Amino acid sequence: MNNFRAYFGLSREPFAKDIPPDRLFPTPELQAATDRFLYAVSLAAVCVVTGDVGAGKSTTLRYAASRLHPSQYRVIPVVASTGSPIEIYRQIALALDSDGRSVSVARLMKTIRDVLHDLVSRKIVPVLIIDEANLMRLEVFAELQTLAQFDFDSKPVLPLLLAGQNNLLDKLMFQTSKPLASRIVGRTYLSGLKAKDMAAYLLHHLDLAGLNKNIFAEEAVLAIHQGSGGLPRRANALARGALIAAANENAQLISPEHVRKAASELI
Repeated sequence: MNNFRAYFGLSREPFAKDIPPDRLFPTPELQAATDRFLYAVSLAAVCVVTGDVGAGKSTTLRYAASRLHPSQYRVIPVVASTGSPIEIYRQIALALDSDGRSVSVARLMKTIRDVLHDLVSRKIVPVLIIDEANLMRLEVFAELQTLAQFDFDSKPVLPLLLAGQNNLLDKLMFQTSKPLASRIVGRTYLSGLKAKDMAAYLLHHLDLAGLNKNIFAEEAVLAIHQGSGGLPRRANALARGALIAAANENAQLISPEHVRKAASELI
């Protein structure tokens, strides 16, 4: 299976996850989400990114965070879970290079707030980014609002980006979440690639892998779009699998049949 790279003359793994932010495929949704994020950061407010599994939420977070210069901003990345508020606090503390071993919510909050105060005093803006936020318990949303309050909420200093599946919006509608939801100044729904953009997306990834020509037949591009619903993660898997299937048959052009074979390997 690994021989397909040599067969097509690829210099690196195609459709990889570790693409540098400045070389990501520039979809309108990616830029729109980033613009809303930067606006929220400028106001120390909240923005939300939602989408189905594989729609590119984590990639969007990575791209948006890359727009923040490390000399001016301190990005605090957290991957949420179904755990209690103390689990979120521990992750935040560890991301701030602080002691997150305490079993006391009050002590963890003080530790975090002390670090935030220190950052702000040095003219560095802390930015909290939470992926998989749809997994969080309802009480966590209320806790996050408390964490963001300084001087009786007169000095908001903690911009927040929440990303998750579509039920994240449902959780933000609950009464206990409304104080945090009231800080939202922008939200983006990632719907996936349009059919007209799929060919350019595939060609972009081939180019990143060292192949500057299109080897996907038009019908294969359509099959990838239909089979993925435009979701980048599944499109990547289908395209890579189709490359492997074509190489196994010594074919230079990717056909819909190769895409079908790739789809049979996926769930």
